[in-house]
Amino acid sequence: MERAHETMHGGHHPAADQWARRIAVLISALAATLALTELGAKSSQNAYLTHHIAVSDQWAFYQAKNLRGVVRDSEATLLESLPNASDPAIQARVQAARDYSARMRDDPKGGEGMKQMAVKARTEEAERDEAFHRYHGYEYAAGALEISIVLASVAVVTRIMAFAVTAGGIGAVAAAAGLAVALHIL
Repeated sequence: MERAHETMHGGHHPAADQWARRIAVLISALAATLALTELGAKSSQNAYLTHHIAVSDQWAFYQAKNLRGVVRDSEATLLESLPNASDPAIQARVQAARDYSARMRDDPKGGEGMKQMAVKARTEEAERDEAFHRYHGYEYAAGALEISIVLASVAVVTRIMAFAVTAGGIGAVAAAAGLAVALHIL
C-alpha cells in the first residue's frame, strides 16, 4: 500500500526536494568559485612562463655581452703584446677595444650593459617567482574546491548532513584562500 502511494505521488517529499535544492545551490556556488580559481591559476601560469622566457632572454644577452667583452679584451691584450705596440694606430685600436669591452660591462647611457641586464634579469626572476607562487596557491585552492564539490555530491546521494557541512566549510576556506592569492595576501 505504501509503495503504491509513493508511486502515485511520485515518491517526492518536500523536505527531500528542499535538501537537494540547497545542496545543488552549494555545488553550483562551489563550481563557479572553482572556475574563477582556475582562471586565476591559468593567468598566473601564463605570467610565470612570460617572465621565465624574459629571464632566459636577459641572461642569454648577458652572456653574449660578456663574450663580446672578453673577445675585445683579448684583442687589446694581443695588440699590446705586439713588438710595435707603441704605434699610435695600434694604441688607438687597443683603446677602442678596451672602451668597447667597458661598454659591454656597463652602459648606463644605453642601458644595455651587463650590469643593467643583470638588474633586469633579477627583476624578471622576482616577478617570475611571484607568479609561480600565486599559481601554486590557486592550484591548492582549486584542489580543495574540487574535494568540496565531491563531498557535496556525496551529501546529495547519502543525505548525510556532515558531508554537506564539511563541503561548505572546505569550500569557504578554499574560496578565501583563492581570494587571498588574488589580492596578493598569500
